[in-house]
Amino acid sequence: MYTIEMAYAHMRQLQELANRSRTDQPAAARRVDKTRKPGHAKKR
Repeated sequence: MYTIEMAYAHMRQLQELANRSRTDQPAAARRVDKTRKPGHAKKR
């Protein structure tokens, strides 16, 4: 059974991984941030 807690833990792991890779590649992160526009509907 897949619980909310498991999903949340996985989301945290992905977030930490993304943050780590962002600090390793600042130029790539700036490119991604420029393309990301606020106000867009999130996919669910």
